[in-house]
Amino acid sequence: MILSVSRRTDIPAYYTEWFFNRLEAGEVLVRNPMNYHQVSRVKLNPDIIDCIVFWTKDPTNMLEHLDKLKEYNYYFQVTINPYDKTIERNVSKKNDIIDSFQNLSEKIERERVVWRYDPIILTEDIDIDYHEKYFEYLASRLSSYTEKCVFSFIEMYRKTEKNMKNIDLIDIDKEKMLILGEKLYKIADKYNIRLESCSEEVDLCQVGINNARCIDLEIISKIVGQDLDIKKDKNQREICGCVSSIDIGAYNTCKHGCLYCYANFSDKSMKINKLKHDVNSPMLIGNVEEYDKITDRKMESYRMKNVQLSLDII
Repeated sequence: MILSVSRRTDIPAYYTEWFFNRLEAGEVLVRNPMNYHQVSRVKLNPDIIDCIVFWTKDPTNMLEHLDKLKEYNYYFQVTINPYDKTIERNVSKKNDIIDSFQNLSEKIERERVVWRYDPIILTEDIDIDYHEKYFEYLASRLSSYTEKCVFSFIEMYRKTEKNMKNIDLIDIDKEKMLILGEKLYKIADKYNIRLESCSEEVDLCQVGINNARCIDLEIISKIVGQDLDIKKDKNQREICGCVSSIDIGAYNTCKHGCLYCYANFSDKSMKINKLKHDVNSPMLIGNVEEYDKITDRKMESYRMKNVQLSLDII
C-alpha cells in the first residue's frame, strides 16, 4: 500500500502532531469526500505500508520527527514557487523553506526529496521572463539537494476562478507552454535536475520534458529496494501517471491560503474545519459521528505480494 500524505491538504506543515499520533495508534479514519458518513479505517502498520509520499510547501515541522519514520519507506515532494503573499498568502518565507528543503535532503538523501514548481501562472508581472529568472535562482539553490523537479500549468477549476478573480491572469496557450517549457528544461539541465511535467495535455517531449508520476513507481521501487507491480491510480485523471495510493487528508483544511489551490473551497470552510481539528482524534477533522459507517479498507503490501509471487514460481 502507498500512503499519500496528502493531495488534499498540507499535513506535514500543519498537522504534524496529529499524523505522528496516528502512526503511534496504528490506524487512521478517513472520510469519503464524496459521501460524508462513509468512513474508511486505514491501517498504518509498516509491514503493510510500502511507502509514504509526503506533499508539502514547508517540511520544517517534520525535521525533528524523522526518527519516528525509521520503520517506513518514504519520500517528500516539496513545492517552492516564485510567488509572493498576494497569491501564496500564508506560505512561509521562501528562504526559510529553502533552508528546510536543504536540511531535509541532507538528513534523508537527495533522491527522496522532489522539488515541485507548480502551478505555473502568468500575469503581466509574472511573465515568462519572471519564471525564467526565479526558476534559475531556485534551481541554483536546490540542485545539490534534489534530482528531480515536477512542474505544471494552472488548471482553472471553478473554485480557482473564484479565488483568483482579482488576479489578472494571462491565458497559457500551447505556444506559451512550449516556450516556457523549453526555457525551464535548459535551466534544469544546466543544474543537472531532471524536469518533468504533471498531467499536461500538451506534448512537452519535443522540448525534452517527459510526463511526471508524482506517486512515482520508479522512486518507490528504488527506495523499497525491489521492483513493485502497482497499477495506475484509477481515481486520477487519465493523463495522470501516478500509481494507486490511499490519501488520508481532507479538503478545506490547508492554511497556506494559496489562491490557485483546488483543495480549499473557501477561507470560511477552512476556518470552520480548523476549529474542529483535534490532535487526538482518529480523523483529521472532527470525530466519529452517530451515523458514520466505518469500513476497514482492504489493504495489502506490494512487497509481500511480490515475494509470494516469487515463491509460487519456485
